[in-house]
Amino acid sequence: MNYNEVLAAARDCVGPYCKACPVCNGRACANAMPGPGSKAPGNVAARNYDKWQEICVNMDTLCPNSDPDVSFELFGRKFSAPIFMAPLGAIDMHYGPKYNDFAYNSLLIKAAYDYGVLALTGDGVNPEIMKSAVQDMIQVEGVGMPTIKPWNKEAVFEKLDILNENHIFAAAMDVDGAGLPFLKAMNPNAGSKSVAEMREIIEYADMPFVIKGIMTPAGAQKAVDAGAAAIVVSNHGGRVQGGVPSTAEVLPSIAAQVKGKLTILVDGGIRSGLDIFRALALGADGVLIGRPVLTAIYGAGVEGYRVYMDKIVAELKSTMTMCGAATLKDITADKIWKG
Repeated sequence: MNYNEVLAAARDCVGPYCKACPVCNGRACANAMPGPGSKAPGNVAARNYDKWQEICVNMDTLCPNSDPDVSFELFGRKFSAPIFMAPLGAIDMHYGPKYNDFAYNSLLIKAAYDYGVLALTGDGVNPEIMKSAVQDMIQVEGVGMPTIKPWNKEAVFEKLDILNENHIFAAAMDVDGAGLPFLKAMNPNAGSKSVAEMREIIEYADMPFVIKGIMTPAGAQKAVDAGAAAIVVSNHGGRVQGGVPSTAEVLPSIAAQVKGKLTILVDGGIRSGLDIFRALALGADGVLIGRPVLTAIYGAGVEGYRVYMDKIVAELKSTMTMCGAATLKDITADKIWKG
């Protein structure tokens, strides 16, 4: 199958909110909530996509001719590319009944591992979702990253106990989920976390801990102060808060603040290998991609996943060749056209 065939197959089973668009740019779904869209005014997902497209790269082909190396190391493990799968939840409610959280995570964890990358998995009100994902990760050397909602400390520790006991590769918390109604309804300490509270959580974890949902240099510095091993620059695709800037717009200032102090990943609107190149040139170490991966899986399961990954990895390598970057470390700020 090619990618267009995968998308065509997805349109028969995804929805009604997601349209499996030729380009996942956040427009057709806009204010579809629940669904893949953004919280009112419904423009954050589209802004995420659009801002990457505004960035131009500098061509330079007077360089040694070689096959670009896109391998990436994170927390001491080598991956085939700097491309990880973003956590998604409430799959059947948002995208259609072909998969639920359990089935989607199970397929994704193994597909990502077999490709040589890593999947982050979502969390929800059903604690069995994370437990099931952990069991799937156990089957692949523990390689995966469960993403825990910012529950109260006791609930977070219960989840970390499971990850610690099973030697899971890494853990994350999507702090940008702090405004979700089911968190607000919990006991105190659910929702936003102070640096001290975050540090206590990170120290409790036996594995590298990633904070997802950072959108300012000050927030990035707080993550450093809390002891995070990595951050994800992410605005949750605008699903939790509308009227915020794109991740492409805030990434350079965040990288200027914390580059070298921890690993910087970025999520939001990244849809091609060219976008990945842009993100790395602006200071990210790697990227997360969510919605297009899900669409590919709805269209053709594991084969759909591989088709999409092959497509964006080939695009990344092509851009590296045309811009004179033999390795990921060569994708530097001077590869971006300043105008």
